[in-house]
Amino acid sequence: MPTADSTAMYAEAAHAAAAVARQFAANAGIVDALVARLRARPPRFIVTCARGSSDHAATYGKYLFETVLGLVTASASPSVGSVYAVQPALADALFVVVSQSGKSPDLLRNAEIAKAAGAHVVALVNVVDSPLAQLADTVLPLHAGAERSVAATKSYLCSLAAFLQLAARWSGDTKLLAACDALPDALRAAWKQDWSSLVAGLRLADHLFVLGRGLGLAAAQEAALKFKETCGLHAEAFSSAEVKHGPMAIVGPDFPVLVFAQDDDTGAGTAAVAEEFRTRGAPVWLARPGAHGAGVLPLPAAPHPACTPLLTVQAFYGAVNALSLARGHNPDVPPHLNKVTETV
Repeated sequence: MPTADSTAMYAEAAHAAAAVARQFAANAGIVDALVARLRARPPRFIVTCARGSSDHAATYGKYLFETVLGLVTASASPSVGSVYAVQPALADALFVVVSQSGKSPDLLRNAEIAKAAGAHVVALVNVVDSPLAQLADTVLPLHAGAERSVAATKSYLCSLAAFLQLAARWSGDTKLLAACDALPDALRAAWKQDWSSLVAGLRLADHLFVLGRGLGLAAAQEAALKFKETCGLHAEAFSSAEVKHGPMAIVGPDFPVLVFAQDDDTGAGTAAVAEEFRTRGAPVWLARPGAHGAGVLPLPAAPHPACTPLLTVQAFYGAVNALSLARGHNPDVPPHLNKVTETV
């Protein structure tokens, strides 16, 4: 069994900051050309298409586009095009496909349908000579480098970073542009955070909720997936607002909750939900920039609230890698999973 700092997952997650810096520098010209086109011919709406970790990245993109640009953004159901053979009306839409490998048949089919319908297809891919990259109108390479671990880490963070760079340059928001410059150093600081209390608290757990809201919901979705993939731990992600519509009924002394709170207008409400669960006797961990006290997981200050989900996930990756080993698993080779999943 490997040690915590010898897994491929650890090494790849540790490289995320350098990969994001490389991506920002390499893609600046491509993004600016795309932005010029989008400003000249503004899309009526945006559609994202992805699966797994990439779909969680698309959730982040949705909230980012809607809060920064005010553009309605929807998530496409890949099977609508690939299985049901329906061709949605996508004329003058921006269709963003996110895929590490760029090979999944259902994503390729939906990109083909979108392009034929008159959408501008943008592909966020790590493999730049993939079929999806060859099909897309614009390719934004992730520049994550090769990943050997089945559990995606740096490619996920690079996907979020690609959305962030596009939104910053498209909006021209000076604070968001400055945050992009500061993000790699902030990621390095996040990687150094000590989340060992979470590892100790979940070593024998059977299930938990992971909560986030708004821009932070994607982080909760990604964390829940990684708990299942690498730790054999049943975890479900919820919006901190949606969890109060029924799921919260099962939270109590034997039901842990991990809460990711944003440093924006959703933060206070999300932290209040964490406190409510704590008063019920549930084991609760809260990750929120600037928070202090029992059960708080440290995070560095974010250069912008839109960067907080990336810092949260970066710190989380170190903890879930250690938790996987503590529970007797190898995070690099989860059972029954392959690095590339090709769904139809």
